[in-house]
Amino acid sequence: MGLLSVIVAAIAAFALGAVYYMVLSKPWMAAAGIEVGPDGNPVNSGSPTPYIVSFICILLVAGMMRHSFALSGVDTLTKGVQSGFGVGLFFITPWIFINTGYSNRPWKLAVIDGGYATAAATIIGGILTLL
Repeated sequence: MGLLSVIVAAIAAFALGAVYYMVLSKPWMAAAGIEVGPDGNPVNSGSPTPYIVSFICILLVAGMMRHSFALSGVDTLTKGVQSGFGVGLFFITPWIFINTGYSNRPWKLAVIDGGYATAAATIIGGILTLL
């Protein structure tokens, strides 16, 4: 069941990202400096590579969160959601801010990306404790 929960959690977080970044696509593309084509879509939008890489990374995060939860006794929905929220807000988001600062990119980008990281880790945490 552990592998199944990791896969389901990764799919849910990936789906959340699809919705999240569709809603925030314009401000995110502006903050990230993404080159946009005449159709309003990113120039590289035809490449599946970013989506494949991001899913693999989300799968790795979900797997490590499951491992950490097992070692820490995180075994209820409340604990999973709280722990996932903490991972997103206090582990992943600060790293995003570090990378944003050193790359001299707009802070708005870090806020958008950190918001997704926090929401996705929260969902992963909840799902890992349900399955």
